[in-house]
Amino acid sequence: MYLQLYQLKKHLNIDSDFHDDDEYIMDLARVAENAVQKHIDRSFEELEDDDGNLPMPLIQAMLLMVGTFYAKRESIAFAGSSEVPLAFDYLLSLYKNYNGPQDGTPNI
Repeated sequence: MYLQLYQLKKHLNIDSDFHDDDEYIMDLARVAENAVQKHIDRSFEELEDDDGNLPMPLIQAMLLMVGTFYAKRESIAFAGSSEVPLAFDYLLSLYKNYNGPQDGTPNI
């Protein structure tokens, strides 16, 4: 896992002493990591630095995804919303493999 619980709770503005949602938050983190890898058509391993860390824009994109899923737990919204410019899609586009897999199979 690239996202840590303390980091996710800080992003979500959740008190570190509140533990009722810890398992759910970590499930969302796994979903975000998987979704981002699929979206950019690249494995995280090829993007890691020498210390095993991902580029910060990818971390931020995953935090945005977890925040969205945590705040909006259903697929229907009753209030209007708009996309924040330079957010999730922009951050992922920096690392997307636009050439696709070279042998016709997914990279991940």
